[in-house]
Amino acid sequence: MPWLILILSGCFEAVWAVALSRSEGFTRLLPSIVFVLACTISMGGLAWSMKYLPVGTSYAVWVGMGATLTVVYAFVTGEETVSALKVLFIAMILGGVIGLKFSH
Repeated sequence: MPWLILILSGCFEAVWAVALSRSEGFTRLLPSIVFVLACTISMGGLAWSMKYLPVGTSYAVWVGMGATLTVVYAFVTGEETVSALKVLFIAMILGGVIGLKFSH
């Protein structure tokens, strides 16, 4: 269960990162509210997972999931251009997250 919560928390990290960008410096209400809610869920899940998993592993997986999903979202929406090197390096981050799961 800690791994599932940790991965979901990483997903919410991507949500709050996108909402933060869309909030335009907290001047737009709805994205600001989504940011606060997603950040609370994300941090809460990370904190809970750290009761059962090592801090280094937990943080690396959380950041890796959030970063990967945020970049994939930017690719899909066209906010960031896709290139073979970017895909390779994002795949390397995801591979690191998977490696940490299987090495634990």
